Amino acid sequence: MTNPGASSLPSTPHPTRDWSTSYPMTPGAARLARTHTRRRLAGWQWGGDVDDAVLVVSELVANAARHGRVAGHHLWLRLALAGDGGLVVDVSDPVRGFPGFGVRGGDAPGEGGRGLLVVRQLTYELAWFPRAAQGKTVRARLRGGPGPWRG
Repeated sequence: MTNPGASSLPSTPHPTRDWSTSYPMTPGAARLARTHTRRRLAGWQWGGDVDDAVLVVSELVANAARHGRVAGHHLWLRLALAGDGGLVVDVSDPVRGFPGFGVRGGDAPGEGGRGLLVVRQLTYELAWFPRAAQGKTVRARLRGGPGPWRG
């Protein structure tokens, strides 16, 4: 399947803050990612909706752990605050394709989840792109708000 969002995927604006970590491909990865995301955004005093950001991270990490599992590999989470105050969430896994990404209304048929539908409703941009070496990255962008991290 082709990536319907790749052609319109803008590069990440120069981040004012940037953080990344890896997680094992287990169901517990989403819980850890929620905790780390909440702490990181609180530390950055991000002015956006932290609860929405935590939910987006949780859904994307859970999807990667469930559908991107390859023995001997981890998934990666990257959070970046853009100069415009928005939050960029990148979740990378070792599986190159993303069947079902373009399915309207949510995840691919038969998977039973609504994770992508929720993520689409909470973000103003959701796309994915292949990584040069292996796998893919799913990128979600959330709007920010006023915060002391600016200027």
